[in-house]
Parts: sequence; structure tokens; C-alpha cells
Amino acid sequence: MISDVSEANFMDEVVERSRELPVVVDFWAEWCGPCRQLGPALEAAVQKRAGKVALAKVDTDANQALAQSFDIRGIPAVKAFRDGQVVAEFTGAIPPAQIERFLDELVPSPADELAAAGDEASLRQALALDPSHRGAAAGLGRILLGRGDTGEALELLEPLRGDFLAEGLAARAKLASDGETEPGLAGAFDAWDAGDYETALEGLQEAIGEEADPDRRDLIRQAMVGIFAELGADHELAREHRRRLAAALN
Repeated sequence: MISDVSEANFMDEVVERSRELPVVVDFWAEWCGPCRQLGPALEAAVQKRAGKVALAKVDTDANQALAQSFDIRGIPAVKAFRDGQVVAEFTGAIPPAQIERFLDELVPSPADELAAAGDEASLRQALALDPSHRGAAAGLGRILLGRGDTGEALELLEPLRGDFLAEGLAARAKLASDGETEPGLAGAFDAWDAGDYETALEGLQEAIGEEADPDRRDLIRQAMVGIFAELGADHELAREHRRRLAAALN
């Protein structure tokens, strides 16, 4: 998991590889004393993580154009890549404890790995390890809602204030707990579970236009905002339906 990287293979060994696991790049030079301090500590910390993170070492003397392209002004300089982008960095020889914390922010925790599995048992285990894990709570909440366990779902989701997806799912639980979910809402929620966001949002737009109760209208709005959060703020569907929702609420 530790390799020397040059301008010729940087795209493959760092940028593309970072789409599979985090890649930490150590920009160094033979004449640099602090580099000789940092390098072994960084290598040891990466090796401890058993293939969960890779280390690419770039000799700045031999790869000056590469160092210039990343605006390396002092060495050692460390940049961490994930999904093709620099997501964290530091300059200078930092102590081993700080290296450990730096890598811990990049490498998925055991709870993260369980949450990524997505099945109910894994999600419950993730929450047992980390009760504040928002991704696991939202994933489990969705499973519970899908089978009609609205009470447990609401208990799980309601504390996650400020998480728009969790708040949207909690609003959905409240709409269901009011009684039998209207066919229009039920169809929209089924579409949401199936990943058919367009149908889900169209159904919720129709429902909010027909709903007279202001409290229920606000719950429908929160459910829509939850879908926007899941899609991402810049998604075309999210932008279109935000505009339509704002018009419907005016």
C-alpha cells in the first residue's frame, strides 16, 4: 500500500485509485530533514490500517512540474485524496499522534463500514458501536418505515435535528402515524423507497397542493426537503421541485 509515484503514473496511482480507497500523497525530497522524520512515521501509520488507505510518495526534485501543479511551497507536504479530489492536507513534520488523527478522519470507522452494508442487522450493529451515527440511523429508519414500524422509526430519527434527510424521514413517520396514509402519499413514499425520485416528488407536490391542514403541509414539505438532501442541492430534480415547492407554499 506504499509506492513511489511520478508524473507518469500519478493519475492512475493517486487520482483514479482514490475512487476505491483514500490515497495519501507525501511530497518529499532527499535533502529535507523533516521529510526523513515524517516519512517513516507516516508509513508506519498507513501499514497499521491494513489496506484501508494507500500512501504515494512523490520526490519533488524528480517531479517538479507535479509539485508545482499542487502549489507545493514547503516540504514535507501531505495531501489526502478521495474520489479524485484533495480532501485534507498538512505541511511539516507533525507528531505521530497527529498523523493518527489525520488518517482516522480518512479511513472509515467500523461503524461506517457496517452502515455502508445497508442491511438491518449491520445498521443496528453500527448504531450499537456509535449511537450518534446519522447514516446508520437514517438507513435503519427507512427500513422500519418500509415495513410500517413508524413508532420505532420516529424514536430513532426524531433526535437527529439538523439532518435534512433524517428530518424528512421523521416527517414521513409522523404522516403515517396520523392514521392510514393517503394513497397519494403512500405512492410517493413507495416511489422514494424504490429510488424513483421524480415520481415521489410529483406525488408530494400534488399532495401538498391538496392538503389544507398547515401542520400536515409542513410535514410534507419536510419530506420533500429530505429527498432534496438525498439527491444533492445541485441535482436538476431538486432545483426544479424547490422552485415549485416555494410557489406552492406562497
